[in-house]
Amino acid sequence: MSCLFIFLQKQLIFITPSDLLKSHSTLVIAKMEKPKFSLSALTSTRGALHIAQIVMCAVTFAVSYVWGKPLHTYWIYCMVVWGLCPIISLIITIVEMFLIHKLILVFCMDWDDFTTGMAMMASLCTCSCTAMFANFYICRKCIWGWMVTILSVVCCALYCVETFRDKCDATRSATYVAALPGFIKILEAFVGCIILISLIGYVGKPALLWCIVAYAVPLPLTLLTIITNILTKLKNCLPFSIDRFTMIFLVISVLLYISAAILWPTYSFKENPRPKDCPGNSCIWSIQFVVTIMTYINLGLYVADLVLTCLGICGFKRSQ
Repeated sequence: MSCLFIFLQKQLIFITPSDLLKSHSTLVIAKMEKPKFSLSALTSTRGALHIAQIVMCAVTFAVSYVWGKPLHTYWIYCMVVWGLCPIISLIITIVEMFLIHKLILVFCMDWDDFTTGMAMMASLCTCSCTAMFANFYICRKCIWGWMVTILSVVCCALYCVETFRDKCDATRSATYVAALPGFIKILEAFVGCIILISLIGYVGKPALLWCIVAYAVPLPLTLLTIITNILTKLKNCLPFSIDRFTMIFLVISVLLYISAAILWPTYSFKENPRPKDCPGNSCIWSIQFVVTIMTYINLGLYVADLVLTCLGICGFKRSQ
């Protein structure tokens, strides 16, 4: 084993490479600041936004739960969004309040990129909840539906403000989630979720059952790719190239979505024209049409993602 001899105060010291590695690790840990309380995480504009997000999402969740329980898939989706978004905002606030994100930055991931990505995802989800409630649960005498929709608009606006502030802040990094490749992945996962909660009219139709498989398979793979790229230390420890793995799964996803783009509209609308009386909030035909549109949107996103990934593997610089 190689070693080093150094003279210190006229003494010969024997140092092995393992000793150097230990001393380097100790030095890195010593340089890190210990977690401590920081009131600025609450008093700053960013902290105030987080508090407002938590309060408004909690109020929206409570009003929707107390005033009615339709138990539709769209209502359940909205309740999950209004429940998870404030929890994520609360966790981010606590982490930043005790400066734990400085340790996370060293050992795990890019905190700025992660929080900006979460704000973008929350903006998309709360916006979709607003559109769903406005379409399915609002009527002239539905005070409950109006109240929840207005509250949801406020939630969406708060998350959009945070996203806009983060993207305009030149001091914040955008390594993956907040950059183009990661944002496309977020859109893919978001559209995939909307498709899954909108599936209807597939009973007794094997072709449409295959479409459900085509919609379900890419979603967990997309989420796994996002998580792996966020956790930079884990990504660097992988024995294979994450870009090549991503390209393989994107090819599979594109093929699955191509089959769904052909089969879903063919077997959903075959001998099934649009009814004359087909209100948007209760017509199965309209919901099936939404699934069709979302299928083509996600197919386009996966194709664009595949092109960007191929360019990255071939040595071209992807847009950040």
